[in-house]
Amino acid sequence: MDALSFHAFALLCAIRTTLAANNYHCNGPLVSALPPSSFQGSSSSSDSQSPYFAKLNRRDGGGGWAPERTDRLRWLQVDLRERVEVTAVATQGRFGSPDWVTGYMLLYSDTGRAWKQFRQEDNIGTFSGNANSDGIVHHKLSHSIRTRFLRFLPVDWSPGGWMGFRVEVYGCAYKSDVADFNGRSSLLYRFNQKSTSTVKDVISLRFKSQRGDGVLVHGEGQRGDYITLELHKGRLALHINLDDVKIYPSSGHVSVFLGSLLDDQHWHSVLIERFNKQINFTVDRLAKHVRTGGLDDSLEVDYEGNVTFTCSEPQLVSATFLSSSSSFLSLPLDAATETLSVTFQFRTWNREGMLLSAWLRRDSERLLLLLIHGQLRLTHHRSALQSSDIVIGQALSDGQWHTVSISVGGFQVSLSVDDEPPSTMQLKDIAQPERSVLIGGCPSVLTNLGCWNPTLAYQGCMRSVIINNQPINFYLVQQGLLGNYSKLQFDICGIRDRCLPNYCEHDGECSQSWNTFFCDCSGTGYTGATCHNSIFEPSCEAHRLTGSASGFFSIDPDGSGPLKSTVIYCNITGETSVWTVVNHNSTEMVRVQGSSLQKPHVMKFNYSTSLEQLRTLVGRSEQCQQEVVYLCRKSRLFNTWDGTPLSWWLDRQCACSLDENCIDMNHFCNCDADRSSWENDTGVLSYKEHLPVTEILVGDTNRSGSEAIYRVGSLHCYGDRFLWNAASFYQESSYLHFPMLQAELSVDISLYFKTTAPSGVFLENLGTKDFIRVELSAPSVVTFTFDVGNGPMVLTVKSHVPLNDKQWHYVRAERNVKAASLQVDQLPLRFLEAPSEGHTHLQLNSQLFIGGTASRQRGFLGCIRSLSINGMTLDLEERAKMTPGVSSGCLGHCSSQNSLCHNRGKCIEKSSGYICDCTHSAYGGPNCKKEVSVSFESGSSVTYTFQEPFSVMHNHSRQSSAIFAQSSNSRESIAFSFLTTQTPAMLLTVNTYHQQYMAIILAHNGSLQIWYRLSREKEPDIFTPTSLNLANGELHRVQIHREGRDMYVQVSCIYVSKSLTLGKVTAGVDEEVLQAGSRGFIGCLSSVQFNHLAPIKAAILNRGSSLVNVLGNLVESNCGELADKSSSRSLSDHADTGSRGKKLMNAAQSDSAVIGGLIAAVVLITLCAVAVMTRFLYRHRNERTRQMASVKEKDHQPRPELRYRAELDLHSAMRDSRKEYFI
Repeated sequence: MDALSFHAFALLCAIRTTLAANNYHCNGPLVSALPPSSFQGSSSSSDSQSPYFAKLNRRDGGGGWAPERTDRLRWLQVDLRERVEVTAVATQGRFGSPDWVTGYMLLYSDTGRAWKQFRQEDNIGTFSGNANSDGIVHHKLSHSIRTRFLRFLPVDWSPGGWMGFRVEVYGCAYKSDVADFNGRSSLLYRFNQKSTSTVKDVISLRFKSQRGDGVLVHGEGQRGDYITLELHKGRLALHINLDDVKIYPSSGHVSVFLGSLLDDQHWHSVLIERFNKQINFTVDRLAKHVRTGGLDDSLEVDYEGNVTFTCSEPQLVSATFLSSSSSFLSLPLDAATETLSVTFQFRTWNREGMLLSAWLRRDSERLLLLLIHGQLRLTHHRSALQSSDIVIGQALSDGQWHTVSISVGGFQVSLSVDDEPPSTMQLKDIAQPERSVLIGGCPSVLTNLGCWNPTLAYQGCMRSVIINNQPINFYLVQQGLLGNYSKLQFDICGIRDRCLPNYCEHDGECSQSWNTFFCDCSGTGYTGATCHNSIFEPSCEAHRLTGSASGFFSIDPDGSGPLKSTVIYCNITGETSVWTVVNHNSTEMVRVQGSSLQKPHVMKFNYSTSLEQLRTLVGRSEQCQQEVVYLCRKSRLFNTWDGTPLSWWLDRQCACSLDENCIDMNHFCNCDADRSSWENDTGVLSYKEHLPVTEILVGDTNRSGSEAIYRVGSLHCYGDRFLWNAASFYQESSYLHFPMLQAELSVDISLYFKTTAPSGVFLENLGTKDFIRVELSAPSVVTFTFDVGNGPMVLTVKSHVPLNDKQWHYVRAERNVKAASLQVDQLPLRFLEAPSEGHTHLQLNSQLFIGGTASRQRGFLGCIRSLSINGMTLDLEERAKMTPGVSSGCLGHCSSQNSLCHNRGKCIEKSSGYICDCTHSAYGGPNCKKEVSVSFESGSSVTYTFQEPFSVMHNHSRQSSAIFAQSSNSRESIAFSFLTTQTPAMLLTVNTYHQQYMAIILAHNGSLQIWYRLSREKEPDIFTPTSLNLANGELHRVQIHREGRDMYVQVSCIYVSKSLTLGKVTAGVDEEVLQAGSRGFIGCLSSVQFNHLAPIKAAILNRGSSLVNVLGNLVESNCGELADKSSSRSLSDHADTGSRGKKLMNAAQSDSAVIGGLIAAVVLITLCAVAVMTRFLYRHRNERTRQMASVKEKDHQPRPELRYRAELDLHSAMRDSRKEYFI
């Protein structure tokens, strides 16, 4: 193939740029020499305040520009006469007056139309203005812009006057060569040589386009090498291949996508740098580094192109609908028209919105065009009870331009979108439109006339509006000469891609609306607004402290750090002993013969988790060890003339040398005696720096009679050295300092403290202006304060009891780009959303101060332990050893690492000992270890009624969504054990004030089912975590966790819990649940925990409480013992059997002592877990082939016979473990 072409198939301009001035000196004034014709304004208060007087430091005329007070548009425009590079702007108020602008937006354009808003770092679109009339405020742009026209839009002004503007623009001249493409043209450039081979390439260009698809650059070689740069749905895609496709069909191919919304008719910069296989791909200010595959390092192409032309400027004028509640555009119709045709283009991220409505002349009939779940729905309303629909399109809220056409005439209405064939609706009577068409939502002035919004008003961009074959001139609308409007911005499309860059961490999936973005954390193992927080415990020691038994668990040693969770085995051998066990691929005995130092036997060990995760696990553990069994016969390890080892593992030591009992004291290993008999150099490696063993080499088994046998055991680690890592602060001026926080976009801080002081700073880190601080600001108040440039943000949690009571209290503070939160003990979570516009980066530059401040004032006096930041625990004890006024560790019984109180029990210091507060534990006894179990008979149940939240009781008139927003970031945990042989059976239900419920039942086949009923109008969602028969007479443990609003993406369904019922339920649920509920539960329930409530224990101990209602006969029992009698494996500690056989009658007979704290508790419990399931179902309904990953990283697919059901198989390798955890 002799020649190929450089193609550009998009409707675009491509540009090769050359700067006429040095960038370092591109700061000359550009406005001062401009003629009067270069200035325009939306209006002027008077001739002396016309736009021409808006030059910086000018005092003639009225001393600057000021618009009319009745002006709705308010803009000042400057024509720089040619395209220049702009690097800075400056503003003043109007000379000698009380008029100035305190805030403004800056727009730019090549043509004086199709404007784009300039945004600074953190996507801030507003510049701070002046505080008086004569001061100059200068702003250096975060990145230069090349443009001809600038427009200043005041958004705020002098509180005691009016708007006044004088401006200057700084920059330099700018020249470029351009080429224009109409969608069918292409350019060809032929190299001097037939082909050229390159190892290093640099391709740079700038382009602008009004279409989202097209090829910009394509070069191809004779061996199949190629490079392609194309625009695909508004994103740039780079495809490159370096290999010969005949020899290596696909090994060298790589594709990279970057950028978004690049079809906005504005210039975008592209830079591609390649050196061998390394590629840097940059679009505007976003960069990505990739490495190509394959074997070759050179690119062989035959040609590329470059040419100079002029660039055409299409005149497409857009309008932005800014508000989802009040934006509208009303356009008149010719009174004589009897048909209606409307065509327009729109782009938005919102999945819902009212696009268009039109009245018909017959009995208040109305046509509505709605965007519902990303589809178009055209509804013909004949009356309140009669309507007809057309639904077309898919995924129309993807940010791309879509073309819509509506035609109304005679007895027919048709609707089409993009290239799809039109859908039609037949009418009973002839449809005749009224005198206007309404685009967007219904204005409030039309509410009394029957105009109503069935959903949110449209929020997005619109262009090319044509009504009855007449294009709508937006400039006439803007000037008030055509129709009416509200909350619209003309000649600009204000859409932004809030998922670029992607702030969702840990592979969370980003989606967005017009105003914000959301993160889907499903299947990632993380939670939170940005998928920042791990849902797993950091160690086996942490699982032991929650009362867990031995089994396989997912742990995340670095918490919210970059490493993902891993599954390991926790061997919990006693009350204070737990070993973490990590297996590898070769734990059997291996026999070696015939190896030499030149050709050694090498075994590499692959563990069930990554090496980085292992190193983190080892570093976090108190002690680690790994056994190496090594048997030898005439096979030496280190006995060579030059000391070169013949066989070794990492630390190259033998146990006998350490114990000084080698069979030959001249050597340090038994095998080095080189005897013909079998010798043993088995030992345990315990230096953490040497663990885990990743490779073993055997090199001396090639002599006659020489042989070796080895086995490397699993890695065993003990304890968690960070759980009780603590420091005591004795002087107010003392502190511990650590390196600066890495917290630009997100940070989570957790710690325990105890003190008798009334106040003190736990943590502080400062920047030039930004800062972050967590402190005890009063005896019962914890405060989290930070400033990222938008002003100080303060979150406060106030306890009803003093926190300086010398007991341990838990604090967790988190801040990310979406929100901040503060949790203290089990008090309600405080939550504060970040502003949709503003700074997002926390800029710090000082050291991190723990227990004090840089000023040595307001220091903390007391003890801090387990201080963790972004998943990494700070070693307070080590740093305290070298700091005056601070000591390692904490005094007191409850400061011991050996847990004295189990299963969520709280250790409380006493003057002569300690006690365990088991109020919030499902267990009882002195140390919260006694199992609390009840045997249920047919018809028996326990109901615990939650006290109605204060916000609901006192705000009945408020919208529920506003109330629920307060509790949307709470946490929820359900745990219980059960034993039964009955099916179907009701285990647990949670009912809400909104007549919704969650039910956990055993189905007819004994499988566990979790039912969610979101509304009475919708089908319930049913999930089957496991298909195994659990009604087998064995004891099973179930745990369900939920944390925060991040568990859903598209549905916000947060309900306040009303009651929790165990056993028989009789009403308010679906038929299958009712069937299970009617039979109740026959068996044993144990250790039932709902958040910090223990309903079974409350039923036994809280006799007489109005919150607990017992129906039927219950017998206090011991599920663990029953399981043993059934040859099952117990999942909890065996309780004392002395109380077995005690009958529990109706609550009217019960005693009123104990658990007063439960009666007074206000519980905010939500069903946000419903939302994540709803998200799953939505994906299954719309994308049947897409597979979703569960928390245990197992795929689940929808059951084909049930449209609204999904089945989650969360059993992985733990199918035979003693515990089953379902999230």
